[in-house]
Amino acid sequence: MDELVVSTEVYADPEAVYEFLLDFPRYANYSEYLREVRTVTGDGGPGTQYALTFAWWKISYTARSEVTGVEPPERIDWEITKDIDAGGCWRVTPPESVEGDENDDDDADADADATDDAPCEVALEVAFDPGSASSDALDLPRLVSFDWVLKKAIPLIRDEAERVVERAVQDLEGSTRDVDLDVYVDSDRI
Repeated sequence: MDELVVSTEVYADPEAVYEFLLDFPRYANYSEYLREVRTVTGDGGPGTQYALTFAWWKISYTARSEVTGVEPPERIDWEITKDIDAGGCWRVTPPESVEGDENDDDDADADADATDDAPCEVALEVAFDPGSASSDALDLPRLVSFDWVLKKAIPLIRDEAERVVERAVQDLEGSTRDVDLDVYVDSDRI
């Protein structure tokens, strides 16, 4: 399995970040190649299924995904349910709580203020097996091989993941800023 993790800090309430990320149809606003996310069934929780329509070059493809688990407000797990072995999650890590002297109200107020101003961490984790991709999934132009499409499309995954995280952070914070991303890749193809 190839793996990619894109993470950053977000200056927003972890619960608000979680609810924001649970709205999968919103992701089409952040992606260059994702044209539409349609809810097939469900309300965002486990078992919710989505149709994700991608378009790149002369190719259009609708993937099917399903939310497989949630741990509010810290984790949303999902998987692709046809044509490729792929899945991942969104992780929201709240800021570290600052422990103060419980008998001193001034220290407790200061600690609460420090935690309120601290960012939470958001990470998009993706794992996929390119070898499991079904060549029958795409209606390719004549003389275009499925291997050629994979070779060209796989490197785009990293840029797309970075773009989605960066744009989501800007919406969550309500402003534009340079978003510092930490990127972990366990793949020679990405």
